[in-house]
Amino acid sequence: MLRRARGLLLRFIRRRRLALAVGLLLAVPALWIELGESGDAWWLSGVALVMGATGLALIWTGLTGVPPDFVDPDERG
Repeated sequence: MLRRARGLLLRFIRRRRLALAVGLLLAVPALWIELGESGDAWWLSGVALVMGATGLALIWTGLTGVPPDFVDPDERG
């Protein structure tokens, strides 16, 4: 089950536009919650922090792409 979830996540982040869109969907509300003047529940700040960090990671992956898993030592410069 865990291997399937990992494979699903890896296939998801290989699609750069989708990763970028989902990252924005997570980061924008998190930023709004963190910077807003709301006196909501204490746990909401923690959820917003996790959403924002995940969103920024997906945005970064969407912009830069995923590095290769293996680099052949003979092909290095």
